[in-house]
Amino acid sequence: MSTAEQISESRLSILLRILRGKKGRGTELISLYVPPGRQVSEVMDTLRDEHGKASNIKSRTTRGHVQEALVKVMQRLKAYDKAPEMGLVMFCGSIPRGAPGSEVLELYELVPPKPVNVSYYSCDDSFYLEPLLEMVRPKEILGIILIENSEATIAKVEGKSVEILGNYTSGVPGKSSKGGQSARRFERLRDMVLNDFYTRIGDHVNDSFLAIPKLTKIIVGGPGTTKQDFLRGNHLNYQLKDKIVAIVDTAYTEEQGVKEALEKASEKLERIELVEERKMVQRFLSEVSKDSGSAIYGEKEVSHALEAHKVQTLLMSEDFDDVVVKVSCSSCDYVEERRAKEPELELFLSSVKSERCPKCSNFTLTAEPLHRMFDQLLEKAEQAEANVEVISSKTEEGRMLLKGFGGVAAILRH
Repeated sequence: MSTAEQISESRLSILLRILRGKKGRGTELISLYVPPGRQVSEVMDTLRDEHGKASNIKSRTTRGHVQEALVKVMQRLKAYDKAPEMGLVMFCGSIPRGAPGSEVLELYELVPPKPVNVSYYSCDDSFYLEPLLEMVRPKEILGIILIENSEATIAKVEGKSVEILGNYTSGVPGKSSKGGQSARRFERLRDMVLNDFYTRIGDHVNDSFLAIPKLTKIIVGGPGTTKQDFLRGNHLNYQLKDKIVAIVDTAYTEEQGVKEALEKASEKLERIELVEERKMVQRFLSEVSKDSGSAIYGEKEVSHALEAHKVQTLLMSEDFDDVVVKVSCSSCDYVEERRAKEPELELFLSSVKSERCPKCSNFTLTAEPLHRMFDQLLEKAEQAEANVEVISSKTEEGRMLLKGFGGVAAILRH
């Protein structure tokens, strides 16, 4: 993947996280997908027809919000004769901000990193994101089987997300007999219970993993020889056996065991986002602790390094959602730039109106968003031909990057 493609996908991933959090009070949010090359005049005809149909909506508030959003979208479409090479996607609608009646009309417009081969319009209580999510969705899913005599864990790793599909206990007794049973009889009964446990786990694995079409690799882990004993039995479907790429020793089951298995199997795997992400953040932390000068953090420091083309890899939290806002006074020449968080943006814009101007003391301040910081950093990364890693905030390393280093860091070129 080229740097430009990587950055386009990173930008889309962050924007999708923002859009997933947008909900309307009713069916008021418009989603529009225009495939490559389609004449905008045809799309405009469709939207005018939808505007007419919206007049039949019984709720006056909903009717007003839908028609207002349609007008906004049509105004933006006037900038195009036909859809760009990759197509065009727009999302628009009134997003609630607190009490009823405080909705704010928001418009999101993007050219996707890959062709959007669908012509689609909807008006719902959330934006229709599936075609875009498919563009950034991991192309493969990894299966994990951890098994020991007393318990087993089945999990899947998709991108940066670990999902435990099941934890199971065996009921297998310890190796020493109780109640006066002969050692041979006790061992025979124990083997029967253990084999039943292997069969049960095999059934769970088959049911879970065969239902995941994109599962391409499986790691099997556990202490001692239990995992080999399990694999020697006829417990797994032959299709799944062919996908086993690593058998590793682990001391744990459940989520801790999954992380251990991923680390030990990483050399045998082409690329697992979760492992690569942890390695990248750990490398950054190592450079910071050594004070080697090869790692920096903070939006300003990283931005300057990108401008100087010194950055090898840009690390950015998916929750780095700062927006630069221009605050100005209509009564004097006062102007400043401030920062706001994306989820709190509209509330911030409204609150500025109730402030006095620091220069003339009049209540004449206005605020307008200039750009999202992640967009600006990604553009600089593209110009600097730097690698980009968008770090999930769901992992321990991701939370550390966000809370300890402001969500923006970089590893510099030597």
